Amino acid sequence: MAKKDSSFLKLVLSLSIVTVIAASALAAVYGITKDPIDQSKLNKKNNAIKLVQPGFDTQNGVIKEVKVLPEGESDSLTVYISESDNALFGAAVETYTNMAFSGRFEIMVGFDKEGKIMGTEVLKANETPGLGDKIDKKKDNFSLQFNGKNPGTMKMKVKKDGGDIDAITAATISSKAFCDAVDRAFKAFQIVVAQYESQKSEPTQVTSN
Repeated sequence: MAKKDSSFLKLVLSLSIVTVIAASALAAVYGITKDPIDQSKLNKKNNAIKLVQPGFDTQNGVIKEVKVLPEGESDSLTVYISESDNALFGAAVETYTNMAFSGRFEIMVGFDKEGKIMGTEVLKANETPGLGDKIDKKKDNFSLQFNGKNPGTMKMKVKKDGGDIDAITAATISSKAFCDAVDRAFKAFQIVVAQYESQKSEPTQVTSN
């Protein structure tokens, strides 16, 4: 009996040692890869901001980051306001949808100062290859139909739902989700523009001695 207990204790000890070593190895790998991964994500986001605002002079212009929580939403959106010569050029909105086939994806949507879409870039998505992943313009022209459109003057829905957007063949869910993300971005854009114009219209206070 004592021999069995001793064998069991040795087994438990061996498993414990293996577990500790594995956990330590995973922690070490995480520590090594975390910064490069975070930097890669940041580079992708910064590049997306530039791509969705063609014509913006990133060297001489100014980009301001603000957080916005549209009414009825639970998650805030990040809006990158672009200024050129102290005037509004447009904005890039980091938006999302929870209606995707994969559950959620994130995109960047660029607007000019009038609210027209300048471009879109997929930041994070896991849609079905060959179908839903066509939301990415590198794989299909689906997203290009949004360029030049103002969500405030159209129905940001697929035509099957009475909207103005042509859905991806056999990927209606992903198409609807894309429209949802763009519409959410536009709501955030409207809030930011209203705040921007309000601040610009405030009279400058001049004090004298």
